[in-house]
Amino acid sequence: MSRIGRMPITIPAGVDVTIDGQHVTVKKDKNVLEMNVDPSITVTKDGDVITVERHSDDKVHRSLHGLTRALLHNMVVGVSEGFKKDLEINGVGYRAEKKGNDVVFHLGYSHPIEFKVPEGITIDVPSQTTLTVKGADKQLVGETAAKIKSLRVPDVYKGKGIKYAGEHLIIKEGKTGAKK
Repeated sequence: MSRIGRMPITIPAGVDVTIDGQHVTVKKDKNVLEMNVDPSITVTKDGDVITVERHSDDKVHRSLHGLTRALLHNMVVGVSEGFKKDLEINGVGYRAEKKGNDVVFHLGYSHPIEFKVPEGITIDVPSQTTLTVKGADKQLVGETAAKIKSLRVPDVYKGKGIKYAGEHLIIKEGKTGAKK
């Protein structure tokens, strides 16, 4: 039995979960997340608890059992609390600024990079060198943060670029550091 798959999901107050066959909708205020569940998995709601069950012990059904439960849990947490990723910008002259709904990056290229913010995501720029990506969909928050990071991946010699807050970079020694 899947340890993650058999754990029940508790629905917090104010969150509305609707199960229509194999289609699950999770709502709170204006946050709405939807998901289609595989036909080999059964999702049931009893009061304020969601349970996920599988039809057989096939390897595919066992893997889908835990996956489905984790995705449903992320949907419930996302609409009630939300997810966020913090990013830091390192480098002389590297900065970000909010322009309307878009974010403009100056990352040492000959031109500024204008990043269109996807629907369902909000990006806060508390200072020129820090960003916060927020949203209800965990996958979309992570994907957006990864796209922003890919605009200027940290340099392995100087550490200049965009990195996640708390990410530890291993800086390489230059050519002169190896000579003795």
